[in-house]
Order: sequence, then structure tokens, then C-alpha cells
Amino acid sequence: MPTALITGATAGLGAAFARRLASDGFDLVLLARDAKRLDACARELHDRYGVRAEALPADLSTDEGIGRAEERLREGVDLLVNNAGFGNRGAFLDVPVEDELVMLRVHCEAVLRLTHAALPPMLERGRGGVVNVASVAAFATRGTYGASKAWVVSFSQAAAAEIAGRPGAGRVRVMALCPGFVHTEFHERAGMDMSGIPEFMWLGQDRVVDEGLRDLRRGVEVSVPSPQYKAIVGLSRFVPASLVGRFSRSGRRWD
Repeated sequence: MPTALITGATAGLGAAFARRLASDGFDLVLLARDAKRLDACARELHDRYGVRAEALPADLSTDEGIGRAEERLREGVDLLVNNAGFGNRGAFLDVPVEDELVMLRVHCEAVLRLTHAALPPMLERGRGGVVNVASVAAFATRGTYGASKAWVVSFSQAAAAEIAGRPGAGRVRVMALCPGFVHTEFHERAGMDMSGIPEFMWLGQDRVVDEGLRDLRRGVEVSVPSPQYKAIVGLSRFVPASLVGRFSRSGRRWD
């Protein structure tokens, strides 16, 4: 059976990826900070789908937690989903710099190190995939969150290009997944009031996962689920950065 390691696996898109991949017959390695919740999720997925579900408690804001994930990835998995992430409430200068640095470690350092650990075994086998969950916020200039997600997109594209010429790379994929507003616990955890966002701008978790996995199979490097967000991202490329920045500062945090 193929194996997938998913970070941030107990809620939101991480849990949706776990359900979908388990239903497709993947064994799972589920990574999150809350060991009790993680064990419950692993048991539920095993009982429901009959797959092996390994719980890997780890905090990706710490060197120890990232190291545990790296160690497991070097054993080899068929798919890595770098999904763990969070948002800080408030503008850049209103957020403690320590909290911003934690965000950069989870969104950037952990993604880099886990991708670096996962790819060599995949290249040796000649198959595998890495999905780095970014955000439509990557295409707007809004604070550290958007900047960190822009890094995820750029890094994923660079990694895909860098491995393209290596032996065994023909069936190894690296992709950035960039959803817009998704019905998850993300905004509630960050203390954000999202009541002003129209319903048509929200995406279901399963839709994002389905479209993301489809694009991964197709070899897409940057996946933007749904026509409305494809249009928004496309238009952003033709709008001056200063105007995009003013619009994003007047709006909400994506993802």
C-alpha cells in the first residue's frame, strides 16, 4: 500500500486529505501537536477504512518536532502533504515578533526541511509527490502570512524545476496548493470575524482536496482550486502591486 504523511492532520484540510487518501487505500502517518486528538483520528481512520494510521505527535514550531518528521520521511513515503499552518491576528506591527517568527518556522522552515527529507527516497523509487499547502494570499501583499505563503509557492516551483533533470524524477511531483477561503477551524483559531465574506467565496474542504490531488496527478505546479479563485489570481498578475496591497489590507486573511 502507498503511504502518505500529512502535517496538521487532525483538522481542516489536513483531516480532509487524510479521509480522502484513506478512502483511496493509502496508509497514513498523521502529524499534529495534540497527541490525544491525533490518536483518536488515527483510530477512527483505521476503523473506517481499514488502513494503517500511524500517529506522530510533533510540534513543527520546534527543532525537535521538525526532526521527528524528517526522520520518519527518510524512511520513505509516497506522498507528503505539508499542511500545518496558522494565522496571527492583527497587522504586522501589532503582532509580537516572536509569534511571527514561529509562523515562519512552521510555514517556511518546516516545509523546506520536510520536502528536503521526503524527495530523495521518492527519487530513488522513481515515484512520489509533495503537496505544499499555500494560499491565494500568496498573490497579495498582506503581512507575514501572505509573505510566508508566497515563499511556499516560489519554493515549490523551484523544487519542482530543480528535480526535473534528476534520475527518477519522471513520476515525482512537487506542487503548491493555493486555496481561497475554506470552511475550516483556521479563522476561528486565529480569532478572525469572517461574517462579511459572501458565501460564494467559500470552498468546501473536500473540493479543495479533490482538485488539488487531480492537479498533482496532472503535473500542475501551482494549483488554485475553483474558477473564481483562478480568475482572481489571474487578474492579480495584471494589477499593480500597490493596488493589490491596498485591496488586501482592506479585506480579510485568506485560507
